[in-house]
Amino acid sequence: MNSDVSRLNEYWTDIYFYLHYPHKEKITHQVVRILQIVDKRKEVGVSEIASDLHISHNTASEHVKRIIDKKYLNKKRDALDERKVILSLTDLGKEVLHRNTSLDEGKLEQIMSQLDENEKNGIERALKTLSERAKQCM
Repeated sequence: MNSDVSRLNEYWTDIYFYLHYPHKEKITHQVVRILQIVDKRKEVGVSEIASDLHISHNTASEHVKRIIDKKYLNKKRDALDERKVILSLTDLGKEVLHRNTSLDEGKLEQIMSQLDENEKNGIERALKTLSERAKQCM
């Protein structure tokens, strides 16, 4: 693997390891992935989750049912096609997803306050560019 890519990956894992929120709830990686799919995509149903995670529709449906029972997801019928179910995050689901995928804003703010404007701007530009390019990979 390219050494630049390896270093970037190491930086990313260090950043997440040291700056993530403490995990409060017991939640599987699969649940986090499903919440992310619902959050990042428009009009997601069970079929899209099954496809993205490379699992059967029945398995995806069971995962979704359990997540709805935990009150992390809502489901509603598509207005144009009553057969289709659209999933959305509840407020609790948004909080759980944030705590399990985002950086602790308090820790991040502490670090950012120690940087000069050029460093802050450089970090923001680099992460914005990486984010924009990542969205093109889908």
